[in-house]
Amino acid sequence: MSKLLVRSFSVSIDGYGAGPSQDLKNPLGVRGTELMEWVFHTREWQRMHGQDGGETGVDNDMAEQGFAGIGAWILGRNMFGPVRGPWPDENWKGWWGDEPPYHTPVFVLTHYPRTPFRMAGGTEFRFVTEGIHAALEQATAAAGGRDVRLGGGVSTVRQYLRAGLIDELHLAISPVLLGTGEHLFNGIDTHALGYECEKYVPGERAAHVFLRKR
Repeated sequence: MSKLLVRSFSVSIDGYGAGPSQDLKNPLGVRGTELMEWVFHTREWQRMHGQDGGETGVDNDMAEQGFAGIGAWILGRNMFGPVRGPWPDENWKGWWGDEPPYHTPVFVLTHYPRTPFRMAGGTEFRFVTEGIHAALEQATAAAGGRDVRLGGGVSTVRQYLRAGLIDELHLAISPVLLGTGEHLFNGIDTHALGYECEKYVPGERAAHVFLRKR
């Protein structure tokens, strides 16, 4: 049976999953890229960008495992791009160039309809206006028995978490203090929702914490 998974989701020591003022120049918010330093050095990151080299080790293993067994993705509108409000046109195709790293159907949550489109490597972006439950139902059907990965951003993860729909969360805790931005757990009682820490794995540049719903 398909599970809804959060994988390799980077957060700061003080709990922020993105910095403030997200825009085209700062897709993860101001200083948000500091959260991702752990993955930038990995072999998996280099491979995804068509390059050789990169480090092996725990962080790399975690990055690789994040893509294993995934049959579909769900993204929030802001994770797909910086365009806000009604789509002015259909020119924006995402942050990732002609061949995004997903290679599966990707369901983008939005309030505004848009025509689906395919890109190189098997990624197809589909836009869901009916809410988080509809997106999960469609993604689960498209995954064909494999798992669905919830890619973010923070607001989207919080919505699914509040609804108790996430089966497992892998958080990569980066050794940085953002101090402001989008907080992942603020106002959410994860224990009351039935989550517990299954394991903790120290990596080279991040601490990997796995939460599972009881």
